[in-house]
Amino acid sequence: MPPWKIAHLANQTGRTFVVTGASSGLGAEITRHLAARGGRVIMAVRDPAKGHRVRDLLRADGMKADLAVRRLDLLDLDSVRRFADELDADATTVDVLVNNAGIGTVPRRLSPQGVESQLATNHLGHFALTGLLLDRLTAGRDPAVVTVGSSLYRLGRLDLDDLAAERGYSPGGAYAASKLANVLFALELDRRLRAIGSPVRSLLAHPGMARTDLDRNAPASARVTAAVLGIVFRRPIADAVAPILYAATETAAPTGFHIGPGRPLRPARPTFETLSGPATDHGLAARLWSRSVELTGIDPTSISAGSHGVPGRAAGSRSPR
Repeated sequence: MPPWKIAHLANQTGRTFVVTGASSGLGAEITRHLAARGGRVIMAVRDPAKGHRVRDLLRADGMKADLAVRRLDLLDLDSVRRFADELDADATTVDVLVNNAGIGTVPRRLSPQGVESQLATNHLGHFALTGLLLDRLTAGRDPAVVTVGSSLYRLGRLDLDDLAAERGYSPGGAYAASKLANVLFALELDRRLRAIGSPVRSLLAHPGMARTDLDRNAPASARVTAAVLGIVFRRPIADAVAPILYAATETAAPTGFHIGPGRPLRPARPTFETLSGPATDHGLAARLWSRSVELTGIDPTSISAGSHGVPGRAAGSRSPR
């Protein structure tokens, strides 16, 4: 197979994508490309007004896109449940879920369920969303869940007994931990989906260093360093989304790898990176899965239609502390 690039993106007419964080950055660019190829995109956004502005801009460019804006605040598991309930009410079949939204390097804050905000938003909200949409995905065409990771997973450390980060908090450390959780979740989901014979595939992709505003809340010194490095190494968003689009649309995309953009300073070409370090710890992945089930009341690979549980306060769930 020759190197894949965005120009190779196939026609997506008849397919429905849910893209989290679709009102800015990578999510908006992913939405633009999928819609331009005929896909229907449900833009899952925290701020619907911002989502509508992005949708209107895409349509103003002459794109005859089927774009639906729906509110989703991944920090709050009750919002995740409401989003899924709306899709249930509409009997919406979902072909691909792109778990893209994320926050980074923010001051310590807790979710309504008591979990540190970066872990709650980047991992736990997506864990719950995946579980709640799995029935809809199972009925989809070439169904897939694509979780957006980061090479920073290698620096991540997860303390599953201190998900509120009471024992010490570093904005950058918490972000790396959340990206390790993304990687562990995507790989464990793949293993569990295979074990039950599900048609849904779980893929993991990352954009490399991209020109997003994810570090806007970082300390000034860190932002300056990132800006200097970014002049050389950060890819334009339009290029950085290539691995994610590949994972979301190509049935040949492999599970079990970190699909990245390839070498720096060159156009992005999906590259299959072997995972290492903490990502290979199956025991940690299983424990993270169990802890996530406790906190959400949702087990993605055992959920059945009409038995979504109660996010965040399921029977028998424990405090995150």
